[in-house]
Amino acid sequence: MEERQDQPATDRGDNASGPERMCAVSRQSLDLNLLIRFVLSPDGAVVPDLERRLPGRGVWIGCDRRLVEKAVKANTFTKSLKTRAEVSSDLAERVDGLMVKRLMGTLSLANKAGIALSGFEKVSTALDKGPVAVVLHGAEASPDGRSKIDRKFKAIQGSRGLTASIVDVLSIDQMSLAIGRGSVVHAALTPGGLSERFLEEAERLTRYRSSATETANIFSETQSEG
Repeated sequence: MEERQDQPATDRGDNASGPERMCAVSRQSLDLNLLIRFVLSPDGAVVPDLERRLPGRGVWIGCDRRLVEKAVKANTFTKSLKTRAEVSSDLAERVDGLMVKRLMGTLSLANKAGIALSGFEKVSTALDKGPVAVVLHGAEASPDGRSKIDRKFKAIQGSRGLTASIVDVLSIDQMSLAIGRGSVVHAALTPGGLSERFLEEAERLTRYRSSATETANIFSETQSEG
């Protein structure tokens, strides 16, 4: 059930029905995956509810850092909830940090599950030997190293009619910490549920840092570049 434009951009947790909610800032009805839910903590502070599981009435904001910053400045949470809401001035930065933490956590789980590998040679070899779901590069990785892996990955995926999913939203330090080894510049994930979850988290982080109304393009598609 689609939410009407004139309905409040709030809900009461899991009891709320419908695949869409209205952004309290833009007043657009969007799919839940394009929104971030915020709730009040017991002490009246606004906290992000990235998993959409916390109890209480929520406020939905488009998954766009600029919209969260605007909501803080415009006192949107107090207006939407019709009660005093304490909002940290660095709320937008906290959301970014939480998304990074979730992405790193998923990468760590993938590593523990044995579907992650790291290092230029290991990634290159894995591409030759079998299916790879995602290629990862540290955000500050050199263009030369990236391009060699990316060209091979795109060629292989293109021959299979598949998209080459390439993610570069984590820093080298963040990838290293998640995988548990020093200086991880390049990595890859083999197919599986955790790979899909990692891609979803990476897409949300990229969308948050770019735009809530445009589809985040963290993937290099073989159909358009191959």
